[in-house]
Amino acid sequence: MPPLRTALLQSSGRPGSVAGNLKVLDEAAARAAAAGAGLLVCPEMFLTGYALGDQVPRLAEPADGPGAAAVAEIAVRHGLAVLYGYPERDGERDGEQDGARDRQRGRERIYNAAQLIGAEGTRLANYRKTHLFGGYEREWFTPGERPVVQAELAGLRIGIMICYDVEFPENIRSHALAGTDLLLVPTALMHPFRFVADSVVPVRAFENQMYVAYVNRAGQEGEFEFVGLSCLAGPDGTVRARAGRSEELVLGEADGELLTASRAANPYLRDRHPELYTSLVGAGPR
Repeated sequence: MPPLRTALLQSSGRPGSVAGNLKVLDEAAARAAAAGAGLLVCPEMFLTGYALGDQVPRLAEPADGPGAAAVAEIAVRHGLAVLYGYPERDGERDGEQDGARDRQRGRERIYNAAQLIGAEGTRLANYRKTHLFGGYEREWFTPGERPVVQAELAGLRIGIMICYDVEFPENIRSHALAGTDLLLVPTALMHPFRFVADSVVPVRAFENQMYVAYVNRAGQEGEFEFVGLSCLAGPDGTVRARAGRSEELVLGEADGELLTASRAANPYLRDRHPELYTSLVGAGPR
């Protein structure tokens, strides 16, 4: 099978403006398609912006909401799959209550989510971030409960995580054991944690024998300074595509043949001794 040309859209878009972000997405999809990409990956919370504060409940929508329909139209128009981040509402809003209070009362749950839309406009997979980072995310979002969400695309098994999720070795190892070939990680990595993009992500790709597309926001947004440095890391630990610190579109290829050869040569998954790792299920240090 031919490699899947993958475009990484490093951009913070237009924070707070869904219409503005859809315009940025449409323009990026046109450029990605013209470059032969079959998949476009956007950052965490790209549909709305990340630093939303009390706008989270207003901008959140169901997985099959108007944002999904608009992204599907873009995917079909340009003939490529799109992975985008957004705040997902699961449940009914209740009058003027804010999202955090509603969630505590069980009336509404809002997730930091990412959805994969196919080139035919079909919703292929929806993932809810399982590991929330910092006080802002824990105030407004509910953690997801499914660590492994997958879909098939262009002969590859696609997995999805969001940002902080990839920093937990057990999390990405679950994907490796489930056969993920290309892990899509929309992210909002901020200063001073650039070492995650520089070092952690390529190592995760190598030790788990998969491609990892790690796609970040860029620039200042509210109190957060995003470091960019989006990358496509290969199963051999090399970085196949790397962005700088500003907004840009970079492209790389996820090659199934190279993946097969790399897995045959690398013994990590074959040499595991799961019976030795039972303590990892514990509660951790006290």
